Amino acid sequence: MTPPLPALLDQIHTEAQALYGKGRVADYIPALGEVPPRQFGMAVALVSGESHTVGDAQVPFSLQSITKLFTFVIALKLMGEGLWQRVGREPSGAAFNSIVQLETENGIPRNPFINAGALVITDILTSRYAHLDYALLGALRRLADEPNLHWNPRVAKSERDTAHRNMAMAYFMKSHGNFQNAPELVLDNYCRQCATEMNCQQLAQATLFLANGGRDLAMDGQPDELFLGADDTRRVNALLLTCGAYDAAGDFAYRIGLPVKTGVGGGIVAVVPGVGTVAVWSPELDAKGNSVLGAFALERLVALTGWGHTTL
Repeated sequence: MTPPLPALLDQIHTEAQALYGKGRVADYIPALGEVPPRQFGMAVALVSGESHTVGDAQVPFSLQSITKLFTFVIALKLMGEGLWQRVGREPSGAAFNSIVQLETENGIPRNPFINAGALVITDILTSRYAHLDYALLGALRRLADEPNLHWNPRVAKSERDTAHRNMAMAYFMKSHGNFQNAPELVLDNYCRQCATEMNCQQLAQATLFLANGGRDLAMDGQPDELFLGADDTRRVNALLLTCGAYDAAGDFAYRIGLPVKTGVGGGIVAVVPGVGTVAVWSPELDAKGNSVLGAFALERLVALTGWGHTTL
């Protein structure tokens, strides 16, 4: 008999402490390099409406690449199948900030979750929204049922000041006709997007629609609201499984077996279709840019619950 979920989270929290010091914070973005490394939080939100947390699950952190999931969903809702004319849906097998594939593939990024792909998505949304940061925050506030979400201007500036490679990719894609707006404007929007902050509990709640057939779990006894169609929800989860963990996506699929999106702020969100979502955060990263403790925690949770074997 499987122990209750709170007991499992306590067990994972205890076991994870042994991994402190195995990674390092994302110090190539100076503001993120100042984050105290020995922190760990975990939250589970279930489609039943139940939720559980452990550790530093209420501490806000920089979402970074996890925001690529939300901007991709917004763009998919706007453009439908036309989106795939500007970005692919294949694993890259290269680092998240690699420029090499753009040269051989005519400025079309492999998928929406590497930096080049996310820049194209941000370019699309920049053409649609005068204030993309407000549009994104509006969607996140609705999904998380939290009106006080914001992006951190200090982190955004730190990221923008060091965004030379991203700028190079933007100009390269513009030279191939796959960029409509000024790269400087898109980079401003992209860095504000990445600087969005949430905690584990809010992130688990905000992604619950992906475990619930595209329906946003309503509060106060109201009926669930359709946020994304069921077919598109299935497709988003498929892309998260194959492309959501940078060039470690195959390793994550093997070890964890769930759709995930990771970020260099130390967060990871995982989707258990039909069951719920799991958000973990610990800022020490491995060489691929993924949270060391976060990956361990998800692997242990899947092993202890069997979720990865019964839902995909």
